[in-house]
Amino acid sequence: MPSASDPTTVAVPPAGAVTTRRSLDRVLRVAAIVLLAAAVLAFPSLAPNPYVLSAGVVVLNYAVLSTSWNFVGGFTGYISLGHGALAGLGGYGTALLVTKAGLPSFVALVVAALLVAALAVPIGFAALRVRGASFVIVSIALVLILLLVFQSWASLTGGSRGLVVPRPFPDLLRPEHHRVFYYLFTALLALALLAWWVIDRSRFGLGLKAIREDEDKAEALGTPTFAYKLVVFVVSAGFTALGGGLYALWFGDLDPVFQFSILTGSYLVLMALLGGVRNLFGPLVGALVVGIGLEYFKVEFGDTQLHLVATGLLLALVVLFMPDGVLPAVGSLLGRMRPAQNSIREVTAAQLREQRATAAGAPAAREPVDAAAGTAGVRSQPTEERA
Repeated sequence: MPSASDPTTVAVPPAGAVTTRRSLDRVLRVAAIVLLAAAVLAFPSLAPNPYVLSAGVVVLNYAVLSTSWNFVGGFTGYISLGHGALAGLGGYGTALLVTKAGLPSFVALVVAALLVAALAVPIGFAALRVRGASFVIVSIALVLILLLVFQSWASLTGGSRGLVVPRPFPDLLRPEHHRVFYYLFTALLALALLAWWVIDRSRFGLGLKAIREDEDKAEALGTPTFAYKLVVFVVSAGFTALGGGLYALWFGDLDPVFQFSILTGSYLVLMALLGGVRNLFGPLVGALVVGIGLEYFKVEFGDTQLHLVATGLLLALVVLFMPDGVLPAVGSLLGRMRPAQNSIREVTAAQLREQRATAAGAPAAREPVDAAAGTAGVRSQPTEERA
């Protein structure tokens, strides 16, 4: 145990330097968010033709779905390939409520999302009792079962012929139709990001992250792990269904093979992993990269399967060189580019103890500083000055 006169010194960054750095980081973060939001909102005015605008709608749909997936994958670490099925349920639920029940389009969208969230409760009870590869297999089984059901039940779903969804804005021309839905997807994405941000900073989010790091230890410490997983799974299912239902209203034609595709769920996982699952904007960045890449490769190699090969190579390169995702890699690069903080001062153990006591509101012990501290490069001060 070092004495009060221990000449050992501790390097302490000046409080002002730490505060300045944090303020600068906060300003840069806010500026980046503002620039990203401005770019997203300005895109419809900058799009050169309706096809590019429709591609923007598709990318935003991917961003909504991957952010919805990140409620489960990012917080709990559970990798689900079945979220494509939840999006398909939201799409078909919205379409059937409009065509069969006669509900207004956006009322049907909300009702379908609530029904899918309710259906996610028994699905979650069955699926969330297993972990790891078993959970992945259960999520794949969900997709295949729903694909068979919706293909076979042709009298209700249209089967392989598909299901036509009435347009909610029949008087709009196609370019204006794309523009309206672009902003609707933007609003839904903002709502999903806000919900993720709130959970991330809550006690509930802390429990979910404890499950992600070590579920057994979290349960041993009293965290209701199964209840937490079930709640976040239901929230994720609700947002996923909203994304799928909004896509159905925009696209206007549903096909069970596309709506209940394992490939869709795989894309969502890759988008989230690519951007960074522990980051608020990670799935959005991943959706921009993968979504734009998919649209470009489909234009270039759409008649063959080469667009899948090109997309796989793109993802492989990013995963090899940025395994934690794009945003963590960029943050690490910016951290290495910052100038080193050389402005530090050295204090003795006694002075450090006194500073902590003062900060805690306790009276600081008046202990003399040994003269040897001066030989260690620390200026000794009389007790009266330090008091």
